[in-house]
Parts: sequence; structure tokens; C-alpha cells
Amino acid sequence: MNNNPEREKLFVDWLDFAGKDAAAIYMLGDIFDFWYEYRKVAPRGFVRTLGKIAELTDKGIPVHFFTGNHDVWVFDYLPAETGVIIHREPIIEQIGNKNFFLGHGDGLDDKEKGYLALKRLFTSKTAQFMFSRLHPNLAIWFGHEWAKRSRISKGTEPEYTKDVNNESAVKFANEFSKNNNIDYYIFGHRHIFLKEILKSGAELVMLGEWFNFFSYAKFDGDTVELKRYSKKLQ
Repeated sequence: MNNNPEREKLFVDWLDFAGKDAAAIYMLGDIFDFWYEYRKVAPRGFVRTLGKIAELTDKGIPVHFFTGNHDVWVFDYLPAETGVIIHREPIIEQIGNKNFFLGHGDGLDDKEKGYLALKRLFTSKTAQFMFSRLHPNLAIWFGHEWAKRSRISKGTEPEYTKDVNNESAVKFANEFSKNNNIDYYIFGHRHIFLKEILKSGAELVMLGEWFNFFSYAKFDGDTVELKRYSKKLQ
């Protein structure tokens, strides 16, 4: 990927900006292109990001880290060293007087049999044990090669949706709202910059990505606004 050091510096700059008035920060997955923790070895890199997150949690700002499909193999190192709160599944949380459904946003469509099977494999204790038997140099090389097959590593063009009602997140939220009182659904995963009012009156936010949109969502206690960070890569 191009400009990774510059992009990391920009992301750290945003974390610093967000930490000035944030009551909490929610990171909805795929923060890292690939992440795996051995018992005694952690991935090389990301020092500025990890340091800034630790600085925020040291100040008493809760940072919630949702595992995505690229960083599903977070274990105890990341929370121990940085103080993040790990979530491996979506959560429903009341913030102020609004109910939020928060998650990475993958695996919402039960018809995606292949993807769901792959996710079960990656979250399998047996698979994790077998992978950890590989030497870190080989394992991390393999992880990054696998990541290159993903959509974001094959290209960095902005993504848009031609049929929003056919998006799995929209279909899931419409169905879930039939029996649950949710004000906001917020997801990562799909790299679409989107805020949509659903049939139930709830709003769905898809957070975009940091190749083109440099986007994030902010809740001011009343409404959620989907925003783009104003600074640019050098």
C-alpha cells in the first residue's frame, strides 16, 4: 500500500484531534491490514498508533477496539499494552439517550456461506494454535500476502453502492429493527462513505475508509454526523 507511514501519521493526528473532547472512541475494525500476536512476539510497526492509543486510555478515555476480518487475531497483548477494550462481536450500547448498534459489519448476511465459513476458521482455537506453530517471519509474511488478496489491497479507488437497499448492512438493520429499538447502526468493513435513513427511522452509518475519505463519525449527544478529516497526506 502506498503512503503507509504518512497515512499512519495522519491517523495518529486524528486520534490526537479526537481525544481533545471525546468521551469515548470506538474503532470498528480493520485498523491494521494484518495483525497476529504470538505469546512472546508482536507484529512490527504501528508504534505511533499504539503509543497514541495508550496515551488516550492513560488519560481515562475509553477506547473500544472491534476486531475486523484483518485484525481478528488480537489476543491479550493489545489490551494489556494500550488499554483498549476488545469486542469480538457487535454490541448494543446506550450513549446519552440513543441506542447504538456497533460492529465491524462483516458476516451480517447469512447467505454468504463461504465468508462465514472462512470467519469460523479464522476464529477457531485449533486454527489459531496451528498458525502459532509457524515461525513469526513466515506467519506474518503469509498474513500480509493473504491481505493483498483483499479489496483494499488490490486497489484504493473509492467505493460506492449502486443499490443501497441490497447492502447486507441495510438488510440486516431493517430486519433487526423490527424487534429492537435502535437509533443508530454504525459499521466499518465495507469501505462506503454512507449515512442512510432506514425504514424504521433509524440511521445507518458506514464509515468509509482512510485511502480516499479519511472519514469518521461523531456523536454530539443528539445526532451522529459523518465527517471527513480535513488534513491531507503530505
